[in-house]
Amino acid sequence: MTITHTVKSVTLQGMEAVPVEVEVEMTGGLFSISIVGLPDAAVKESKERVRAALRSVGLPLKGRVAVNLAPADLPKEGALLDLPIALAMMCSAGLLKPPEPALYMGELALDGRLRRVRGAVPAAFLARSEDMPLYVPAENAEEVALVKGVRAYAINDLRELVSILKEERKPVPVALSTVSEQPFTAEPNFRDIKGQAAARRAAEIAAAGHHNLLLVGSPGSGKTLIARALNGILPPLSDDELVETLLVRSTLGLPLEAGRRRPFRTVHFTASTVSICGGGSALRPGEVSLAHRGILFLDEFTEFRRDLTESLRAPLEDGQVVISRAAGTVTYPSRVLLVLAANPCACGNRGDPVEKCVCSSLELERYRRKLSGPILDRIDLQISVPRLLPEELLSFSGTAESSESIRERVCRARTMQQKRWAPHGFSCNAELPEKIVRSSLGISEETLKYLAGMAEKMRLSGRGISRVLKVARTIADLAGEAEIRTPHLAESLMYRRGVIGER
Repeated sequence: MTITHTVKSVTLQGMEAVPVEVEVEMTGGLFSISIVGLPDAAVKESKERVRAALRSVGLPLKGRVAVNLAPADLPKEGALLDLPIALAMMCSAGLLKPPEPALYMGELALDGRLRRVRGAVPAAFLARSEDMPLYVPAENAEEVALVKGVRAYAINDLRELVSILKEERKPVPVALSTVSEQPFTAEPNFRDIKGQAAARRAAEIAAAGHHNLLLVGSPGSGKTLIARALNGILPPLSDDELVETLLVRSTLGLPLEAGRRRPFRTVHFTASTVSICGGGSALRPGEVSLAHRGILFLDEFTEFRRDLTESLRAPLEDGQVVISRAAGTVTYPSRVLLVLAANPCACGNRGDPVEKCVCSSLELERYRRKLSGPILDRIDLQISVPRLLPEELLSFSGTAESSESIRERVCRARTMQQKRWAPHGFSCNAELPEKIVRSSLGISEETLKYLAGMAEKMRLSGRGISRVLKVARTIADLAGEAEIRTPHLAESLMYRRGVIGER
């Protein structure tokens, strides 16, 4: 009987890499391979990949092989354990000396090549905290290179790693790299949007403070166009924000995107709650996490199921999604700029200057109830997008302000917010907790009295008042003013009017 020394690897638990120890026992008898330690289907199937890959480096397996993945009560998932299992088998067979303490991960092809795996970035963070080197497939090198302070080595195939561990050649370290910002291109550009001055202004405020936005208008009025153009005026991702988005994409095995542009995710109304909020049997992040630090766009919002829209309440408020299942509890980030688009009524013509609304009072009330009060309470900016008349469309001169110039103001305002809130650990006005909103926003007594009167008149909740103040702070930032004044507050209150099913 031969027992190997431990080969270390990782498995994913949500977005966190958890250390795993791989042990192998090889004995005589009829050939068989068994894997224990709560492996999922991908790990169980690794025995076929590992056996073929070992044969490619001259190690045909014989006898009974038992693989133990410790800790035994932690579920293991994915094909990233192929490489450490193969190394443990080679050590057990006496082909290799026990390797140095390091983390190994990678999926093996039948000919011994290493394929890209999920979770390389979380594994890099674990290797850095454990002060151990990390061996990853060469296809994962680009994303691992963005993690500062990690000793990582990119490997192309099993034969190359064996020669490194036998000290026949030296590993090539993964050099630290950064993601540079790509040349600015806005498609669509606000220059191409005809009219809609109020909606353009609301989009600028939403981008500057990362505030949620609701666009309501007749079909063809330009709601979707404005939502897509909004992504073009957002500031680039900072270093910390880039790593946060990278963690989500690496957990799902998605490739790194070029540049520092913020995510823009659009979801159809037939989507399920799991696809948006995350979860499922394998506990994967959903669209709200993929849109972290960017935009989540829900077009035709009133057509989404009520349980799905209600499930967004906690992620919007907390900036994170906590998912509990029998397999465990995981947390995913969800700081999104939520953009909703909807028609004003069931027929879509309420308030339209051309078409007549044919909805009855009962239909109008039923349509209005599709948007719950708690969801609307979390939407900072609610704006109507009226359809333009033909003469207005034809008289458009094409001299509207471009996305480039709007983005300059947005970036300036966001920089002010980052400097102001950095000591508190926040990057924009929309993230501020209640205690900071009341104590540090910079608002005069006169303006507070005005707000108190309007809050009573508009029946604003405590959350509603807080969000009005945050939007007013963003409006003041866009104007370059240190104190929130009454005109800033008045404009902010204007965006809290109900715009769905207005009579």
